[in-house]
Amino acid sequence: MVLISGGKGNAWTNEMTIRRKMAGIFNKTQEHFPTLKDYNDYLEEVEDMTFNLIEGIDVEAIDAKIKRYEEENREQIFLSRAKRAEDLAAALRASRMNPVKTDADDTAAGSSQGISGGAGIQGQYVPTAVVPGGTGQPRPTGMLPQPIGSRSDPLQGDDEETRRLRAERAARAGGWTVELSKRRAMEEAFSAIFI
Repeated sequence: MVLISGGKGNAWTNEMTIRRKMAGIFNKTQEHFPTLKDYNDYLEEVEDMTFNLIEGIDVEAIDAKIKRYEEENREQIFLSRAKRAEDLAAALRASRMNPVKTDADDTAAGSSQGISGGAGIQGQYVPTAVVPGGTGQPRPTGMLPQPIGSRSDPLQGDDEETRRLRAERAARAGGWTVELSKRRAMEEAFSAIFI
């Protein structure tokens, strides 16, 4: 359980590992407490322990406290994890049953860009607890956008003129023009002459 920031590896990775483990053990919700103040005190205590573990402060005492808590609340921890897994599975089933609906304009725009409008569920994610191996990141479901045409590389076979036109269009889409760039370069050049 004990990973401190001074150890081997990335400090951010160590912190996230500690936070995940603490969230898996200390998983009570507000329904478990008679008052909001009791729940907030519980959350504050958990955050204090997490911070101290990350910073390496009084690690042995906190580790003992965590083990004692696990033994005393083993059943509650198990039930909370099971309820969370059921909730995520239900959310996944619901997201697969109700595909994302798009407007006709969005579908037309998506089709012209090579994004499938209605074939597959776009923008939906599999929760991490349902994914075997649980990498910690949700992963997208459905078909990935497919490029238009048969080439895998959109710039393959383009000549220099086509690439220049694409770069010019991209600059214009960003609010820049060739004339604006030239004018700015001239102003900068001439403003340095009189110094």
